[in-house]
Amino acid sequence: MSTKLMRVLVLMCSTRPGALGPVVAQWLTETVTSRAAALGVELVPVALGDLHLPFLDEEEHPSSGVYQHEHTRRWSAIVDAADGFIVVTPEYNYGMPATLKNALDYLGREWAWKPIGFVSYGNTSAGTRSVQHAKQVVTTLRLVPVGATVAIRIGDAVESGQLLPDATRDAAGVGLLDEVVRVAHALRPLRERGRAGARSGPLPGSYVRRLTPDDAPEVTVLQRCCWVDEAVVNDTLAIPALHESVEEVRDWLETWDTTGIWLDGRLLGMVRARRVDTDWHVGRLAVVPDLRGHGLGRWLLRTAETGADPECRRVLLSTGAKSVRNIDLYHSEGYQSEPLARPDATTSLTKDISVGQR
Repeated sequence: MSTKLMRVLVLMCSTRPGALGPVVAQWLTETVTSRAAALGVELVPVALGDLHLPFLDEEEHPSSGVYQHEHTRRWSAIVDAADGFIVVTPEYNYGMPATLKNALDYLGREWAWKPIGFVSYGNTSAGTRSVQHAKQVVTTLRLVPVGATVAIRIGDAVESGQLLPDATRDAAGVGLLDEVVRVAHALRPLRERGRAGARSGPLPGSYVRRLTPDDAPEVTVLQRCCWVDEAVVNDTLAIPALHESVEEVRDWLETWDTTGIWLDGRLLGMVRARRVDTDWHVGRLAVVPDLRGHGLGRWLLRTAETGADPECRRVLLSTGAKSVRNIDLYHSEGYQSEPLARPDATTSLTKDISVGQR
């Protein structure tokens, strides 16, 4: 289960004046709000009509991710930040409205590996043919339709432009949100692999990307499990990584260039680096205990070194003075221990940056 707040967009599709869509979207949002809070979900209502998307007017194919127009870039950012979708849609002539089809067609990568659920409304079929039409399209975009749906027959459910109270429908709305959230959590590893800037990692199936402040919960957990051994070996609990709060981790993730290795949504290892004067400082090199000895630490260390600023003359790092295993790794990578012990029971190691390494 992710430690991050889940974001679910409620997409209201109809743009026809006087349409029932806003009423249905409001019912859904009000009905599931308390459940969303309990699940750690942020509900974001979005009316497609408010986006002012013209019929697809981008020259490049959506799969390129190259967008010329501001309305496309704005729509891309909204969808990219979402973890799942609930679509509130009418049925127009056995199909979904053109606004929904057009909004889907604008983008590519941003939709992939996210769940999508449907609340439909209509007369004869309660909008279900619209949903069937939409499912043919969304699966092509690697969206994953959930099985739970809500279908509202206007003649039975609407009076004077308002939805009649219906406990069964309310329960179905909550059930729909529950399923969207469950599937969103399950699909998270696939979404992560598709994030901009992610690349293949050193283990089969793993991927690497820069860590951001949003990753602070996972980084905090990694630190707590990795620095226990350091505390035991060095006979001290005065190790910042063991005590930092999520907020403190979030703060330093803002200022350090931090690389993380992920596999199936699990953070396996990390290293951080930044320039201080003419030194390239490397730290917080960590690998989960069950994968130590597989070369991940060495890979992370070398990755941090290759990111050194061109003006830097040496790499500087530190570890516990009694952390023999760490020190041996650093020596094997060309680091030299500084002769003077530090007052905090750690030792510093340095490595000159040669022209060939730049």
